[in-house]
Amino acid sequence: MKAMPCIFIALCLLICTSGTAHAKETVKIGLITPLTGSLKTLGESVKNGFNIAVGEYGRKGKYDIQVVMADDGNDPAEGVNAAMTLIQRENVAAIVGPLTSKAAIPVSEKASQYKVPMITGSATDPRVTFSGGKRKPYIFRACYTDPFQGLLAANFALQELKAKTAAVLYDSGSDYSREMGESFRAAFIKGNGAIVAFEAYRKDTVDFSAAIAQAALRKPQVIFLPDYYDKVAVIARQISRKGIKPILLGADGWDSPDLLAWGGNSVVGGYFVNHYSPDRTDEAAESFIRTYKANYGVVPDVFAALAYDATAILLKAIGAARKPQREDIRKALEATKKYRGATGVITFDANGDAIKPGVIMRVERKGFRYIMPVNP
Repeated sequence: MKAMPCIFIALCLLICTSGTAHAKETVKIGLITPLTGSLKTLGESVKNGFNIAVGEYGRKGKYDIQVVMADDGNDPAEGVNAAMTLIQRENVAAIVGPLTSKAAIPVSEKASQYKVPMITGSATDPRVTFSGGKRKPYIFRACYTDPFQGLLAANFALQELKAKTAAVLYDSGSDYSREMGESFRAAFIKGNGAIVAFEAYRKDTVDFSAAIAQAALRKPQVIFLPDYYDKVAVIARQISRKGIKPILLGADGWDSPDLLAWGGNSVVGGYFVNHYSPDRTDEAAESFIRTYKANYGVVPDVFAALAYDATAILLKAIGAARKPQREDIRKALEATKKYRGATGVITFDANGDAIKPGVIMRVERKGFRYIMPVNP
């Protein structure tokens, strides 16, 4: 028998003033995130961003918010256990999370089955909100999808790098890598660019010379590497040894200090699409960053920012709903347009996915530098 997920209850971060004539109605919401396991540090960031949004709502919102936190350990089965506890035992009005697509996909199935609104900050797989040819009407996300990142990367290559030719090297066994590569290819061709090589490799590949050689023959101006930092660092070193010097371009999987530690000079000068940068200068981002630093003493990472936006969007929908009940909250979420969050201006499309700008980061010797926003 599986152990029950770890549940924490935090009664309303708000305290009614002594002059209030009537107590506010209480609305219970849940958070599912890894608070143990290999991703617990990311889960802590999610929890922190979530708590800031709840605290801000508490100072001006019309409801008292009761929080129930559940630890999924980034395990799909534990995520489902957590969801069922929140839905059936705690009777939450809505759920924020999970952190990763791995857990969010099965949790979204349960939320859909029981008609509970769910919004994830950071699960990017398209199947979180859309599966089997159908939209999951109760599921939303504050991040964009993996294919959307490919579109943003292609637009940046065409419009800002003025690239006419590009190659794509991708992991054929990874939905994340493959879907992003296909999206980049389609958008780059649509923008009158030429894809001169579209080369696959396998997850366990360590020697990429065959794929690199095919690309090198055609001398692309850009090579798009839609994979995680560990694999990108290896590929970049091998590209460098080949003697060609294209501009390397990637996505949010690059976002780790280990990209530089492992890739060295071979990744310097590359660019990648991300969801957020603490160097953004708009009012919403600056306000969130100030508050986060005041509360936790560090600059918020992308997971904190996305969780903050997801939670704030949900709380705004709860306030706008006819009644703070599941179906009315779903309708209010569906109507979200041009919400100004820490990660950009967010509107939900027909699938509940965020339409918003990304940011472009440049890899430099001392770290990543924010360059500009990039729009679809």
